[in-house]
Amino acid sequence: MSPAALRLFHRLPPFLRDAAASVHGRRLRAWRTGPETERLIEEALERDAWGPDEWRAYREERLARLLHRAATRVPFYRDQWAERKRRGDRQSWESLENWPLLSKDDLRRNPSAFVADDCETPLMYRERTSGTTGLPLEVWWSRETVRAWFAIYDARIRRWNGIAAGEPWAILGGQPVVSANARRPPFWVWNASMRQLYLSANHVAPATAASFFAAMEARRVTHLIGYPSSLAYLARQALAQRVRPPSRLRVVVTNAEPLLPWQRAAIADGMDADVRETYGMAEIAAAGSECAEGFLHAWPEAGIVETRAEDEDRAAPTGASGRFVATALLNADMPLIRYVLGDRGRIAPDSGAPCACGRRLPVFAAIEGRSNDLLVAPDGRRVFWLNPVFYGLAIREAQIVQEAIDRLRVLYVPAPGFDARQKSAIGERLRERMGPVAVAFEECEAIPRGANGKFRAIVSRVDPGDGRTEPRSARA
Repeated sequence: MSPAALRLFHRLPPFLRDAAASVHGRRLRAWRTGPETERLIEEALERDAWGPDEWRAYREERLARLLHRAATRVPFYRDQWAERKRRGDRQSWESLENWPLLSKDDLRRNPSAFVADDCETPLMYRERTSGTTGLPLEVWWSRETVRAWFAIYDARIRRWNGIAAGEPWAILGGQPVVSANARRPPFWVWNASMRQLYLSANHVAPATAASFFAAMEARRVTHLIGYPSSLAYLARQALAQRVRPPSRLRVVVTNAEPLLPWQRAAIADGMDADVRETYGMAEIAAAGSECAEGFLHAWPEAGIVETRAEDEDRAAPTGASGRFVATALLNADMPLIRYVLGDRGRIAPDSGAPCACGRRLPVFAAIEGRSNDLLVAPDGRRVFWLNPVFYGLAIREAQIVQEAIDRLRVLYVPAPGFDARQKSAIGERLRERMGPVAVAFEECEAIPRGANGKFRAIVSRVDPGDGRTEPRSARA
């Protein structure tokens, strides 16, 4: 939406904003669902019981077709392989390991070069996202891809949690559905076509929390989706004011950020609902959803995920942490092959036994955040996965800022019971991981969010390549 159109939208009375949202929702629904949707959902649920051999056959067949299509019909890859052939490279594009890694910058520079030449982008669904970095990214999906993706989404998020088709739901997101200057409700729009209440995360505050819960109650919302940081903040505000959660709310689904333990606890307490974590991205190269037993199951249909060693071009040991590289299988019209997701984590080794939930899908042992969510120790080590620094402490949320190679600043929102001893414990835990560093503390009412509304646990102003402090203009 252009700035002028957005200003006009914001000036509309609430019932007309709802009407405009519903018109947009009708278009989205036509893309996402069709006569084949129920069959696709049932097929996805049947695949939950597949074992490794069935998944291997399924993915090998799709991978072979994907690599052939990419090498012969997709300009970026076709030119790449032609150049390799001219240089005398005899490697075959039929083997995934012969393909180079693909960066987000490669995709951003010329996204249309990744669309197969027998497709017309004006007839495709375009997905735009800023991602965690805030830099724009565009991908295109065919109608077939859109419907296949949302059928899996319905199966493994809604159906796994007993949510029937057509139940009203809410999303707490960053779209500017109301003016930033709005100070009175409604801070949301109602999309009747999708039975969706879109809540503006940018308007959650102590004075507005009760109105958000009242809106969900009025629309009989049964499940809520949003960033864990925004959901936890809303839940804490409501809990502090003893606002009763929406009576029909059963499940809260988190997305876009790793779900931290204290966020899960805050959401569960403040909203009196089950909390389920998900993993995914607009490029639909990898995805996962949490079952009722607390395991984050991967969606093998989305893509083949490799775990790569952080500082070397080799596979990480089985079960070890590393950066995720994915080959997307669902979108054959804009194939992304060995795409560096920018995330890091661990994939659990296959035990051969079904999960306690009864499903046999693979499991992400941990999603540890972005690959650049690291600190550089004075001796040059790269230190990842800092969340345990805050485990067991009375902290609502926190952010570690590395201001120099030997200097950290911890922004924190305290919970009742936080005291000087706990502050000292944070400093000690950081020095155990980092070595001799100075640690300063700054108490906040809320941790500032990035331009895209997402929470960052780590902000480093030190170049991870050489340990030098970045110039001020390059800082996050």
